[in-house]
Formats: sequence, C-alpha cells, structure tokens
Amino acid sequence: MYKAPVEEIAFTLKHVAGMGEAISQGLLGDLGEDLVEAVLSEAGRFATEEVAPLADIGDRQGARLEGGEVRLPDGWRDLYRSWIAGGWNGLTAPEAFGGQALPHMLNVAALEMWNSGSMAFALAPTLTMGAIEAVSTHGSAALKEKYLEKMVSGEWTGTMNLTEPHAGSDLGVLKARAERRADGSYRVFGQKIFITWGEHDAADNIIHLVLARLPDAPAGTRGISLFLVPKFLVNDDGSLGARNDLFCHSLEHKLGIHGSPTCTMIYGDGRFGDEKGAVGWLVGEENKGLACMFTMMNNARLAVGMQGVAIAEAATQKAVAYAKERTQGRAPGWSGPGMSPIVEHPDVARMLLTMKALTQGARAISYACAHAIDMSHRTGDVSRHWQERAALLTPIAKSFSTDAGVDVASLGIQVHGGMGFIEETGAARYLRDARIAPIYEGTNGIQAIDLVTRKLPLSGGEQVKGFIAELKESAESVRRSNLDGFGETAVRLDAAISDLEAATDWLTKMLADGKAAEALSGATPYQRLFGLVLTGCYLAKGALAESGDGRGEGRVALCRFAAENLLAETAALRDRVVNGAASLAAARILLA
Repeated sequence: MYKAPVEEIAFTLKHVAGMGEAISQGLLGDLGEDLVEAVLSEAGRFATEEVAPLADIGDRQGARLEGGEVRLPDGWRDLYRSWIAGGWNGLTAPEAFGGQALPHMLNVAALEMWNSGSMAFALAPTLTMGAIEAVSTHGSAALKEKYLEKMVSGEWTGTMNLTEPHAGSDLGVLKARAERRADGSYRVFGQKIFITWGEHDAADNIIHLVLARLPDAPAGTRGISLFLVPKFLVNDDGSLGARNDLFCHSLEHKLGIHGSPTCTMIYGDGRFGDEKGAVGWLVGEENKGLACMFTMMNNARLAVGMQGVAIAEAATQKAVAYAKERTQGRAPGWSGPGMSPIVEHPDVARMLLTMKALTQGARAISYACAHAIDMSHRTGDVSRHWQERAALLTPIAKSFSTDAGVDVASLGIQVHGGMGFIEETGAARYLRDARIAPIYEGTNGIQAIDLVTRKLPLSGGEQVKGFIAELKESAESVRRSNLDGFGETAVRLDAAISDLEAATDWLTKMLADGKAAEALSGATPYQRLFGLVLTGCYLAKGALAESGDGRGEGRVALCRFAAENLLAETAALRDRVVNGAASLAAARILLA
C-alpha cells in the first residue's frame, strides 16, 4: 500500500526547489515551516489512509453510465465529500472566495500525494483547480460572484472542454458554435470528447468551460471564444435551477484511470430546457477564448507532470517492497540461508536505483517549476525573470515527468517479474494509468515544439543561457565539496551540461536561420536531454544540502548513480538533436 513520502517531499520543497530560502526571505507572506509541515502531514495522511485504499476499487469497477447518469465506483462519492470537508480544493484559490491563497508549491506537493493514492480520483480536483484559475483570472465580476465560492469549496467541480472528434490537438478546426442572446447570455451547440469528469454523481453541479465559435468569428484559433456552461443553471440567490441543455452521451473504455469518467459531451440538442442550446456566459472577450483557456491549460500541464511524479513514486514504493520480500536464487556474495531477496541481485538493484533517481529528479523539476510560478506572482521587479523561468520549465516538467512515470512503472513490472503482469499485484495498474499522461494536456511532442520554438527564444535566448550558467554552478559546487562519495559526479555533470549547451546553441542557430523543421526534428530528444541534466543537478543540490549536517550518504550515492548511469545518455541525445535533420530526410523517403 502506498505511504505518502512526506519527509522526502518536504526536503525537496525546502532544500532543492527553493521554498526554504523563499520563506527565510519573507517572499511567501506569513507562510512558515510549521504550516508547511501541517499541510503536508495531513495531506499525506488523507492520501495514504483515505484515497489509496479505494484506488483498486476504482480501477476494477470504473465509472458507469446508467440511465443517462454517471455513477462513480463504490465509496468514491463519500471520498469526494471527505475531500471537500478537508478544504483541500482551495489551497491556492483566492481568499475572497473562500480559498487559502497558499503557494503553488504546496498545492503541487499535495497533488503528488493525491495522484499517488489514485490518479483517477485526483483528476476531478485537478480540473476544478484549473477552472477556478481561469474564471478568477478572466471571468467577469458577476461570474466570479456566482460560481467561484462553490467551485473553491469543491461543492461544484469544473471541466475543460477543448477537443472534438475531428480536431485532436488542432483547436483551430473546432466546430462547436455559440449564439448571442439579447440578455447577454449565449447558447452553445456541439460535441466535445475526452472530457475528464464531465459527468458524475459526487458534486451538486458541474461547471464546464467550453471552447466554441460565434457566427462572425474569424477562422482558425483567432476565432475561438470561451464559455462557462453549468450543468444546472444557478439562480440569483445561488440556489440551483433548471437542468441545462447538455448531457454525457457515452463514456470512453480506456487502458487505465478507470475510475475517472471520460465523457463525450453533447451541448444544445434540445434534451433539456424550453429551447435548444446550452445556456452559457462568456469568459474573457469574444474570439480570445484560447488565451483564457491557456491559463487553465498551463495549470493543467504542471499538474499532469505531477501525475508522472506520483505514479513513479507509488510504483517505486511497490517495487522496493516486493524486491525486499521476494526471494529468488542466490545473489553474488549472499551468505544467508536459502534464497536471497531479489533486491540483492545487481540487476534488480540497478532497476530500483533508476526508478528512485527518475522519481526524485522529476519531483525536483516539477517543484522548481511551481517555485518559479510562486516567485513570478510575488517578487515585483524580477517577476519577468520568474515568469520566463516558469514558462521554460513547464514543458520540461510535463514531458520529462510523465515519461518518467511510464518508464518507472514499466520497470516496476519488470522488478515483479511474471507477477508484475498479473493484475492482482497492482503493479500493472500504475503503467496503465501512467500511459495517458504523456498524451493529454498537449502531447509530449507538442511540449517539445513549445519548448524549442517559444521558450528557448525568451529574452533573446538569455533566459536559457542564464539557466545553463546556474547549472554549471551546481557542478562546481559538487567539485568544491570534495566529498569522496561523489566520485566523478562533477566531471559527468560538466559533460552533460556541455551536451545541453551545444544542443541549445544548435537549435538556436537553426531557428535563427529559418530552419524550423530541422530544429523540431531534434526537439523531443532535446527535451529529454534537458530533463536528465536537471535531474543530475537537482539530485546534486539535494545531496549537498543534506551532507552539510553530516548526513546524506544515501543522497550522495543516488546522485553518483544518476551521474554515472542516466547522464551517460546525454551525449547520444545531443547527437540526436544535431542529426535530427538527417533523420527527417530519411523519414520523408521511407514513410512516403
């Protein structure tokens, strides 16, 4: 059974991601270490004792569509009510609407624990939190007044309605339409697919944020508007009114996250109400809905990165526990009676260390991204630097962490051997759940496009150059420490950072020369290269932080393992970036 790693999470927040320094400098308001400890401890207890025990039930039963209504797995409705009672939905929400306005770092740490307990369950609050941010940032005063308090409390959940059967990730070809009404409202018509928690029986109302086109809208993404469309209309006194003209047509049958209802939603076909059309209200300005939705999408991308971290942590815990208990053969040097635990076998130990290194690296990257978001909101004159740092880290946090989740869950099955392929052990569920994360909220290939074409050029390339300079300082800190346990870690960090710098320079030149196709052919390897370098540097930062008080032998050993094993890949990734153009040419011949 999963046990929330509260101490490890707190350590990474304080000593690696930057929370400790921010608290000491007074950059996080009244936040103190006592409150951090209290929030993390209670979140860990809830995830361990209440969420995790229902994960297998959710996986086996799944969400069910019965008589036009979606039913959650046994116990999940009560679990969600407990979630509301705990006040977890409003950790970072505005105080004016009942939120706690705590730093984003605390929220993503809690999200990690919810998702480790059950990724399928945690998707509901994840989407609601994103919807809260979109409405609070772009909604009118009237919309905020009517909807935010119940959304912040969690009494009402939120969704994100983007894609349609023909569209995929190309939102410029959306066909959902909206019509103006004289009273300032709109009527929305169309079909949306892959709507997470689009219908369920846990909340009193569901607030859908829906992208659609007005009749006179420009073509493409410049003609998309965002509408708030509730399942139940809300009266002026806040009570629920009539059912709106929308419904869940069907549920997807998925590889994983079975407890999460993934819905096909129909808007405006006349099933409910006096006239056809789902009643909605504009969020932001007409034809500028995609910019509003990106507020929610950017929030969701980091949250999905946390899903990767969460699955990796849970899969690692399960694999380590199994490897310590399972006996098989006699490992070299084993002197005990009978067969040795498989954790003693060198190859199993290598797999477990790889799982731990990827998990801790992905956690640090994601928390560092959240730290940058917090600093961008709270540091005045230097906010642009932190806004750009958050923008640079977001696609890496989303892609590297979700890829790590898949890789670690797969290794977890391998550690279990044949039993890992059997559903009863629970190892397979982690891989099935993890596999969606590199796909949704912008595939990892789309994240790579974003990283290379939009984030590397920030401030004329100075943001990424400055970041690489900081990473070089990390390697130098390891060198100055003179700790024997690090071995050749500093040398390997230097080499990996040089690989990153060379790949960055090459991509920058390709973009400057107008060779976007050549640059993008190496974008995905570059994204992984960046993530591996960050993993090595952040593991080193954590090892140095703990070694200062006479501890940290295990952190130093894990950092050295990562440097000697994971960072060995960076030179090949650099070559894949630079040689991407040749790969592109070959693809055009072979795949024609």
